[in-house]
Amino acid sequence: MAVNGTANILSSAYLAVEFVDSFLPANPLQEPLKHAWNHMLQNYSKFQIATWGSLIVHELIYFLFCLPGFIFQFLPFMQKYKIQPDKPETWEKQWKCFKMLLFNHFCIQLPLICGTYYFTEFFSIPYDWDSMPRWPFILAQCFGCAVIEDTWHYFLHRALHHRRVYKYIHKVHHDFTSPFGMQAEYAHPAETIILGAGFFIGIMVFCNHMILLWAWVTFRLLETIDVHSGYDIPLNPLHLIPFYAGARFHDFHHMNFVGNYGSTFTCSFAVHVRYLTRVPVAKQVVRTRAHASVLRFHKGHDTENEREKQSGKKRNKDRQQCQERQ
Repeated sequence: MAVNGTANILSSAYLAVEFVDSFLPANPLQEPLKHAWNHMLQNYSKFQIATWGSLIVHELIYFLFCLPGFIFQFLPFMQKYKIQPDKPETWEKQWKCFKMLLFNHFCIQLPLICGTYYFTEFFSIPYDWDSMPRWPFILAQCFGCAVIEDTWHYFLHRALHHRRVYKYIHKVHHDFTSPFGMQAEYAHPAETIILGAGFFIGIMVFCNHMILLWAWVTFRLLETIDVHSGYDIPLNPLHLIPFYAGARFHDFHHMNFVGNYGSTFTCSFAVHVRYLTRVPVAKQVVRTRAHASVLRFHKGHDTENEREKQSGKKRNKDRQQCQERQ
């Protein structure tokens, strides 16, 4: 019954996308893209496209999307959009992050990327231009992949915050309480595999062409770099996505080490917490905010206590000096 229900939902979704697609104009870039795609198929094997092509797409897209955030740190007028302006990026932090990225990309992710060709062959995923779906279908499939990945990410991310495993794996990602774009994939190798598995689940459900793999990689990297950017930029087009979380939502998680476990959407936090902990959504949000308030209160309270101790010591010292003079 559950499988039939899922199939009906997917069929309805595809019919809705097909209906919308019938009203959209033709893609003006279709002919140049067709020429470039066919040129690639004629000059490279499927293994080369699936392996080295995917690696190039990943590396190029990742560091290209990191570039704006890297430049922002040198622009004074952009600092008003920085969520934690008291914690600027440093060369030391960025170099540490870059070294970890190189290890994760080429020692952890590259072996997984090498399996892309065998995945496409096993599931008979086509590469040819004629089988390629139109862009509205690709966008809809990417959205479906995002929903699946966000659900996986929420539960596994929350599990990695458990006190028994946090210090062994996920603590690495929280080395920086003020995130920056390049830090998006800065993580323990085990976390790269655990949370990265959610990326492939949507592909197994929706993938009907090689282009979806590259489109989903592009969207996922754009989203994760944006939420780790540390800048809440106005008129961000990603905020047009329904329930999109954004940088401020995820920055809260890095500041407080609690709450906002979803990767892409805000609603996943509310829905999953409601059923996982059986606590009403409003109370859970209040609890999360209260936790942050308690942290701030204790910090201020400790400072006040320290001041009182210093004042008491000063009064005792003055009293002793007066007694000595007498």
